[in-house]
Amino acid sequence: MELAKSFDPHEVESRWYSLWESRGYFRNSSDPQKPPYCIQLPPPNVTGTLHMGHAFQQALMDALIRYHRMRGFDANWVVGTDHAGIATQIVVERQLESEGKTRHDLGREGFVRRVGDWKRQSGSTITRQMRRLGASANWTFADTEGQKAGYFTMDPCMSRAVIEVFVRLHEEGLIYRGKRLVNWDPVLGTAVSDLEVDSEEEDGKIWEIRYPLEDGSGSVVVATTRPETMLGDVAVAVNPTDERYTALVGKRVRLPLTNRSILVIADDYVDREFGTGCVKITPGHDFNDYRVWERHRQKLPQLFSIFTLEGKVVDNSIPAADEQWQNYAAPRQSGGEIGPVGTQPLALDIGIPQKYWKLDRFDARKLIVADLKAQDLLASERPYKLRVPRSERTGVIVEPMLTNQWFVKMDNLAKAGLKVVTRSEVKFFPEHWTTTYNQWLENIQDWCISRQLWWGHRIPAWYTDGTLIDGERFVVARTEREAAEIAKRAGYTGDLKQDDDVLDTWFSSALVPFTSLGWPEDTPDLKRFLPSSVLVTGFDIIFFWVARMIMMTQHFTGKVPFHHVYINALVRDAEGEKMSKSKGNTLDPLDLIDGIGPGALIEKSTIGLLRGEHKAKIEKYIRTHYPNGIPSFGADAVRFTLASLATFARTLNFDLSRCEGYRNFCNKLWNATRFVLMNCEGRDCGQDESKSVTLSFVDRWIISQLQRTEAEVTKGFDEYRFDFAARAIYEFVWNEYCDWYLELAKVQLASGSDEEQRGTRRALVRVLEAVLRLAHPIIPFITEELWQRIAPLAGKTGDTIMLAPYPKSQPEKIDETAEREIASLKAIVNATRNLRSENGIPPGQRVPLEIEGGAKSVERYAPYMAALARLESVKVVTRPHWVSALIAFFRLGLTSMPASLANNTPTAVVGDFRLKLRIEVDVAGERARLQKEIARVEGDVARANANLSNPKFVERAPTAVVAQEKERLATFLTTLNQLKSQLDKLKP
Repeated sequence: MELAKSFDPHEVESRWYSLWESRGYFRNSSDPQKPPYCIQLPPPNVTGTLHMGHAFQQALMDALIRYHRMRGFDANWVVGTDHAGIATQIVVERQLESEGKTRHDLGREGFVRRVGDWKRQSGSTITRQMRRLGASANWTFADTEGQKAGYFTMDPCMSRAVIEVFVRLHEEGLIYRGKRLVNWDPVLGTAVSDLEVDSEEEDGKIWEIRYPLEDGSGSVVVATTRPETMLGDVAVAVNPTDERYTALVGKRVRLPLTNRSILVIADDYVDREFGTGCVKITPGHDFNDYRVWERHRQKLPQLFSIFTLEGKVVDNSIPAADEQWQNYAAPRQSGGEIGPVGTQPLALDIGIPQKYWKLDRFDARKLIVADLKAQDLLASERPYKLRVPRSERTGVIVEPMLTNQWFVKMDNLAKAGLKVVTRSEVKFFPEHWTTTYNQWLENIQDWCISRQLWWGHRIPAWYTDGTLIDGERFVVARTEREAAEIAKRAGYTGDLKQDDDVLDTWFSSALVPFTSLGWPEDTPDLKRFLPSSVLVTGFDIIFFWVARMIMMTQHFTGKVPFHHVYINALVRDAEGEKMSKSKGNTLDPLDLIDGIGPGALIEKSTIGLLRGEHKAKIEKYIRTHYPNGIPSFGADAVRFTLASLATFARTLNFDLSRCEGYRNFCNKLWNATRFVLMNCEGRDCGQDESKSVTLSFVDRWIISQLQRTEAEVTKGFDEYRFDFAARAIYEFVWNEYCDWYLELAKVQLASGSDEEQRGTRRALVRVLEAVLRLAHPIIPFITEELWQRIAPLAGKTGDTIMLAPYPKSQPEKIDETAEREIASLKAIVNATRNLRSENGIPPGQRVPLEIEGGAKSVERYAPYMAALARLESVKVVTRPHWVSALIAFFRLGLTSMPASLANNTPTAVVGDFRLKLRIEVDVAGERARLQKEIARVEGDVARANANLSNPKFVERAPTAVVAQEKERLATFLTTLNQLKSQLDKLKP
């Protein structure tokens, strides 16, 4: 069947992926003779859809897996999805809300079943999208649910392993329950990790408040952006080097509105330049203040909260953290000293006026500011830009809260994590990320692993009625039955109630390098694929995931989880801005693959916004940047684009025009294959060893270049320089094979001997077949489609290119002599083409060329020159004595020709050759043409300069538009210089 005239990526991609998967090509072989190669996919949220970061990472992971599979490794890409506690619970709660229900209507067990139902029906979106991208993942590995989606972090096997880890860590004294400051989402009612908090600059205010000195000698003015938290102040702090306040350190001030007395302390944390240089210390609601409090805790009151878990001011009946505080004795309301850490005073104990009780924190802010004004305690109020921490899931401003949570002690685990990197058991690429890793572990805090949710791994702790067992009022066990047995042995036979909290999603994710391989059982997979070969991930989760995987895997298996960590760049938009749904600049990789119209793009980009005011801004952005929507590029073009952008930089700017360029590459490769098939299919391609084959210097050159390219691509993969590998493939295919070799081969096929034609056809098919295997890891679909047609012509067999051996450079086939000859031929052809262009010779007009120097070489080059430079003839002429002087003149770099040597025949000097087009130039006519063209280009230069010198254009136009205008100006100036140079050569 004839190869289609044009490449249709959708038809090719859908057909080949289903075939690959159905034939089991993605599975690991378990062949003990093959060295193992394993990659663990960072498990995406089960609620998620593929975003550009996912696509970028997965394109690189798939390239590595395909590359090593072809090199003969037992390749195993272990994949799965994360149960995503917060995200999944929100999705299902919103569904219930649309039905007029809440999770409490279903009860915990009913809600968990409802989430499970949702997951089975809708939770496979992202794995379908991964397939669309071409991910050759081992979908059936660790797939206990039979969904062909890999493991699920809450499937029975993974859950059992998670509980086992928790219990062992607790038995070792590495997990404890205690009260700490955490990020709190008042809407979700749970602690959230730093990664689940987005901090963006917003318009706010800064207030300066007078705190009267207790001795009546004046007041200090304190600057704050959160006046409502002053109700929880325990001190005022100044910088110890600030002479303005030296005399105040150690004195006491009256806390406005509460009449409490608090101390003035000195601490290096205070920025002398912020506000007045005096700051309030509220350790119960600020992480920095908490650390200040820790340094001065011997002379300050103990910790307490002023807000409830709903974000309301406490009153005299509702302890700040509800159940979190129930088992701690509150102090007397009579004004006694506030108790130790772990107690919560009531509102009267800390002087909170009754008018603020039960108010939302931001409503309290308004009333507090008004009261400060009324009491002449507000020194100033002015606009201020500040970074506001909002919950990623709800958009609400998170509140630092003191709550009882479960924590992992990290100090000893961190020391072990530092050692394995120091010993190079784990290596980072690029290497500088090692410093980031080390700095975090050297300053690590204990890890809060509990979340106040219903969906997730429920914490395996059961509470007594208050009776202490081994000093605690709870029992940690693998099952409720085991908990009862432990309690019974300790003499407790009363009721046990399991902790309502669940484990942080990152806890189970930290375990996947070994739990996905069958731990706690000592499985063959655990022995074979741990450590895995490389982890591909972003730098934003070095702390949250990478470091924790290293620590946990090392602790429980004695091994590192992976040998290499490749930190990919973060994907930003074309203008370098962070991609954000609220900005409208996010891209769906599937829209790049399949295309999408502007209306549909606006609709999908404005669904589910947390803040309605973002909708108009998003619509404007899309209509400006994608007025016609996004065209379809196909998966291969998108993958090639992503690989080409995979530098060692911290971020990358994703520009759609790059996709267009790589779509053109795919089309060029397709058309080149059509040419090869038309000229080689059904003909002798040199496979019959009994027939002689002659390889011309052209054939030897392309074979030689292939060896260099194969070595460069292999080096790129081995060093995680995907950009170098992609560039080497692109440049060889586009510049060498298509632009030069195919054109040169046409000459040989048209005029060569039988042996030469046989040699050229063999070179055509063998080089193309090798190139298809070389490019397959990056562009798998088109290479498979074309390889099926080309491989038989090249004498290759096999059902799929996926399992064909990866090309290996053969240095002995590098032919430097042929390379020098082609370099010389290229230079002559290019010079001749330039002569034609400079003298306005139409492309269809063939003209004679005279060439002096190297007669023997010219005779070899002549047929190729005639074809590639569209020459009527190529004539070798004897070099007159003055030509040597002319060549020497050009070699000295002079820019104008002596009058005695000048004539009206277009001439160029290339190395030892002098080229002369045998046409007479109408000097006057050509000067007139050039002057007219110069005037036009000068107009373009003037317009571009006018735009770039206009402040309104530079400030208001998108960054990409301004950059494009600068590029246009540079091009215009280059063209102008070339035209003026040509004009100078044509003396009137």
